[in-house]
Amino acid sequence: MAKREVPLRWDRKMQQRLARGEAAALGELYDRFASLVHGLAHRVLDDERAADHITRDVFAHVWEHPDAYDPRQGPLRTWVATLTHRLAVQRLRATETAALARGGLGTTEELESKVRHASVAARADYIVQSMPAPLRAALELAYFQRRDYRQTAADLGVTEDEARRRLRLGLQLLSTARQATSPDTPGAPSGYGGAA
Repeated sequence: MAKREVPLRWDRKMQQRLARGEAAALGELYDRFASLVHGLAHRVLDDERAADHITRDVFAHVWEHPDAYDPRQGPLRTWVATLTHRLAVQRLRATETAALARGGLGTTEELESKVRHASVAARADYIVQSMPAPLRAALELAYFQRRDYRQTAADLGVTEDEARRRLRLGLQLLSTARQATSPDTPGAPSGYGGAA
């Protein structure tokens, strides 16, 4: 259980440092989470420049509102991912709605479908990145290298029962990607909390 407390202690200290206005804390936070933020934004928006913009917006928001994060609600990583997701979905909706208003192709229902699809894909990416390494390794072998549980067990040097357990748990975590709350729910870390 002590292992779980360490990140939360770091999260609390980081939030306190940000609240004191320590620029070094923002740099440390950026170094730790920039690739996560940019990757999630890019997954939702499928646009490099838009993902860069969202990345700047997320870290600006964290810097300007450090007290918006409550360590008792979950890990800082989850809060940052949720904020990223929410801002990226808002931008996607705004961009696509503007395109529809200009006479673009599609309907409001197609827009919502696109938003849901992007949200599920981003959540699935986050879940895979956040799951324990043994589960991720088993899923990667099974999915990318098309290994069955016996081959996965041999590759990982574990029993077949352990390989099946890892694959089952990994798939159960991944299946929660569709169970996310509404992407516009303000401050809803439950959209990402299951995998952290």
